Amino acid sequence: MKSKILSVGLLLSAGLTFSSCGDFLDQSNSHQPSQENFFDSDAAVEKAVWPLYSYVWYDFNDKFYYGMGDGRANNITAQYSNYIYPYTNFTETSLSQGLTEAWGSLYSVVSQSNNSINNIKNFSTSSVSEDAKNKAVAEARFMRGLAYWYISSLWGCAVIYENTADMVNNYVVAASPRVDGIEFAIRDMEYAAKYLPESPKGTGRVSKYSAYGMLSRMYLSMAGLTTSGQYDGTNAQTNFNSQTRNSYYLDLAKKAALKVINESNAKLLTNYAELFGASTINNNSESLFQLQFMPGTNIGGAAQSMTRFLAWSTTVADQNAWGGSTYCSYDLWEEFKEYKDATLGRTVDDKIRRHNSVASYGESYPELSADASSPYIYGETESPGNQGANIKKYVIGTKKVNGFSEPNNSGINTYMLRLAEVYLNYVEAVMGDNDETEDAEALKLFNAIRQRAQMPTKTKITYEDLRHEFRMELAFEGMYWYQLIRRGYSHQQEVVNYLNNQNRNASYFEASTNSYVLSDNYVAPGPDVDVATAADLTLPMSDTDQTKNPLLKPDSNGNIATKAYTFGDREVDESALFE
Repeated sequence: MKSKILSVGLLLSAGLTFSSCGDFLDQSNSHQPSQENFFDSDAAVEKAVWPLYSYVWYDFNDKFYYGMGDGRANNITAQYSNYIYPYTNFTETSLSQGLTEAWGSLYSVVSQSNNSINNIKNFSTSSVSEDAKNKAVAEARFMRGLAYWYISSLWGCAVIYENTADMVNNYVVAASPRVDGIEFAIRDMEYAAKYLPESPKGTGRVSKYSAYGMLSRMYLSMAGLTTSGQYDGTNAQTNFNSQTRNSYYLDLAKKAALKVINESNAKLLTNYAELFGASTINNNSESLFQLQFMPGTNIGGAAQSMTRFLAWSTTVADQNAWGGSTYCSYDLWEEFKEYKDATLGRTVDDKIRRHNSVASYGESYPELSADASSPYIYGETESPGNQGANIKKYVIGTKKVNGFSEPNNSGINTYMLRLAEVYLNYVEAVMGDNDETEDAEALKLFNAIRQRAQMPTKTKITYEDLRHEFRMELAFEGMYWYQLIRRGYSHQQEVVNYLNNQNRNASYFEASTNSYVLSDNYVAPGPDVDVATAADLTLPMSDTDQTKNPLLKPDSNGNIATKAYTFGDREVDESALFE
């Protein structure tokens, strides 16, 4: 019989608790769905992992994607949002809002991915091919690996488990050190790179090149966390000011990036504006992985809720728009507008990326207006923000403009990886410990990104060039903090010094002249901003999670006791991935 099985079969396959999200999940099944007979065809197995593209990431996407990825890195100033400003100001405690939600949302990805993996392995009938099982498990391991990369990067440790049912009965488990969490993430992603198809099985689904792209990111993390050679439990880095990184993983990062660059069908979009256009953002040629949200739905897990926290008024978003006091930070504004480029020997204004990332006074945005003869002009169509320039990325106007947005659901996807980042990962891997490169391929890729933004090309790339380019290209895409802490694995004090010189929490709109300058009463480092230390490169465990699992309680020095994870044999030969 024809049955829609999300609310029954998929709940059993992934342990999820939500209702149907559309005809994508219609399929033929000759039996009543259950764990024992749900996986009775290749098609059933392929569809079983689809909820891992949205529902389980919902709470992460809602606030933490940008709150930590950009707020902590000081791309965002939000002086009244308690899910952002404690992290911007380095004043968070174990009781701060967002910590429990962030940890929980990422572990939701882990837990539901585990359920999918184990149920596919245990309950697939003989009608399901080994190839289909391997591919579906690879999709789930892609998601789990990415979640563990986030967890390990943010908290500096991770509770690693592969069977969710075991944790339900015994959740008082010691965390493993960060390097083990990243290693676990890499092994998951290597499995995904081996078994995922070259072309996605459907629109928006990941391919092996999505996994290779993520590996280029993860190998760069591991390069700073280990001393030399493949990680074996004995070669973890202990000197985070060594100014050296493991060449073994730098080489793997370069190779992983090249697999995407040379073999995939991914291409940079011609115009930067298209990356966040209402009709061009979803699953375009540059996207390697996006969270997949559905327009026109009220189902929370399937809705793109993030936009409502960035949109500054109901003129540019449907009904709910709570981003009126969420701004581009002054530090980022200045870097967009008047960056002193040492290698060019002059100040530059990154006009195209600034315009499409930040809504600033007098800038025209016809894509936000339903009337072609009357484009939306920020600050003139309606009052501007009174503390700074608002965030434009992910803001696509109302349903009257784009035809599909709804209250609390803009209907667009969230970038988790795009080709431009892979280009920059390649440059970083080639640069290595030299902090500069004139490598021809690196220059070609680096300059391709800059040329799209109509920025002058380079004949040499320094680390400062790379840091700047990463920030300009990926601002408000939840990535800049991770680039900084990755640098902190080998240049910790440099990163701490950088964090303490960012004019954090500053207001900078001068209403009398409609200009962006620091307020007269602003005194560095800003109101209620603590001095950053090395400890601020990781997050505290929430009080709630410490109570549930006392092994996550820090000692008097703020350190959490960790226990090395016991890894089995490698399932994937790293060298074979790049033959």
